[in-house]
Amino acid sequence: MRRGIKGLALLAALPLALAACSSGGDSTESSPVPTNPADVSGTVVFWDTSDSTNEAPTFKELIKKFEAEYPNVTVDYQNVPFSEAQNKYKTAAQADNAPDVLRAEVAWTPEFASLGYLLPLTGTSLDTPDAYLPTPWSSNVYEDVVYGVPQVTDAPGLLYNKELLDKAGVEAPKTWDDVQVASEKLDVDGLYSATGGYFTLPYIYSFGGNTVDPNEQKILINDPESVAGFQKALDLIDSGAAVKPDPNDAYNQQMAMFKEGKVAMIINGPWSVADILTGKAFKGNEDNLGVTTTPAGPDGQQGSPVGGHNYVISAGTQNQGASEAFVSFMNSPTSQAFVASELGLLPTQTAAYDEPEVQSNKFVQAFKPIVESATPRAWIPEGGQFFTAMDEEWINMYTGKATAQEGADAIAKAWTEFLPDYSD
Repeated sequence: MRRGIKGLALLAALPLALAACSSGGDSTESSPVPTNPADVSGTVVFWDTSDSTNEAPTFKELIKKFEAEYPNVTVDYQNVPFSEAQNKYKTAAQADNAPDVLRAEVAWTPEFASLGYLLPLTGTSLDTPDAYLPTPWSSNVYEDVVYGVPQVTDAPGLLYNKELLDKAGVEAPKTWDDVQVASEKLDVDGLYSATGGYFTLPYIYSFGGNTVDPNEQKILINDPESVAGFQKALDLIDSGAAVKPDPNDAYNQQMAMFKEGKVAMIINGPWSVADILTGKAFKGNEDNLGVTTTPAGPDGQQGSPVGGHNYVISAGTQNQGASEAFVSFMNSPTSQAFVASELGLLPTQTAAYDEPEVQSNKFVQAFKPIVESATPRAWIPEGGQFFTAMDEEWINMYTGKATAQEGADAIAKAWTEFLPDYSD
């Protein structure tokens, strides 16, 4: 049964409510973590859902540092493909075989909490909302109880090849109409965007649309504003200003074309920077990579969806003390600054932004205002299910099997199956 839906979407905008979360709801009575690292012992099974090639080595390096500081704790590291992790974790939790610690996508946290799979962290050593940026922290709170801590935060921006735009004599587009104009002047394809449902959200938000309204329990994805966002994405494709996505492997095709300099612009987030800098167009020339906000709609409205990942501890853990110590170490300001310097990922701890390597990282600094102006998503248990129908219907739209309105209506219909109390 869905519980506590109303008001959850307001959490991201209510820092005072977030600060109060440390005293509300169920809690773990006290932190079991000893002061001396040598007194902490056990094995922590950690499921890391980061990219195994570009991101995982950095987290493995942090784990080595943790084990050096905590000599009696062993980390059983397992890299789980992100696309498989959500269902794999639910299966493991149902079988009482979940990992001690999971790197969860932000939308998974309220879902897993509602199912009873996560350890409540209110009152533990990890319950420190004042140390974090309010919006990333908000995805970890369900029914006034803390169930995780934000590892990284992000939001997509417009990434562009400076040399290609300079050669065409155009600036980075500020609106979707600017994308059209710029693409007509380029020697290569202009924009590769909207590779899936998540990446259609900047279009939808820029036209005043949204996914759902938890307070009114209403589905908004097929409202006129949201449909107008879908239609703009289709219009750019139909005009040739944007590449028609590959229905089988759009994201990887997008990345390959951008890295090779065959497309001038993409919509992507800070997680993609490390991979992009390995491409021919940017390797040894990272100054060629430009980052700015996603284009605005007709009324100047702009917005990217808040994303990121949280560290959560499974309710069935037999190693709570070691798990808390592990999460605390991996998520410290120093560790977050290290991750930012290596991968360009944005910290969630406010103190991390005072670290020299964060202040000097131009990509972190470029994405920071994008995240600060991003649109909070609805932190409801069902939020993690939104993109299945969005991905499918977006393909139907751009392949001509459905109009923007028909596709949006199909998404809304699919959502009513797991949001029975919502109207569209």
